[in-house]
Amino acid sequence: MSDNKAVVEVTAKDLQGPGVVFCPNPKQALWSGHPRVFIDVAGHGEGHCPYCGTVYRLKAGEKVSGHH
Repeated sequence: MSDNKAVVEVTAKDLQGPGVVFCPNPKQALWSGHPRVFIDVAGHGEGHCPYCGTVYRLKAGEKVSGHH
């Protein structure tokens, strides 16, 4: 019962537009690619990719300015 999902901590500066990140991210290998999806991190402090399960989590203490 091991949880092998990758967790990527992001900072407010990593967020695009309305508080989202995209997956696959630039650090992932090209062979593991899937269609690019945008994941809302600002809304709840984390989000996960529906394709590969990678979890994107806002680092503790990070503040997202301008998020509605």
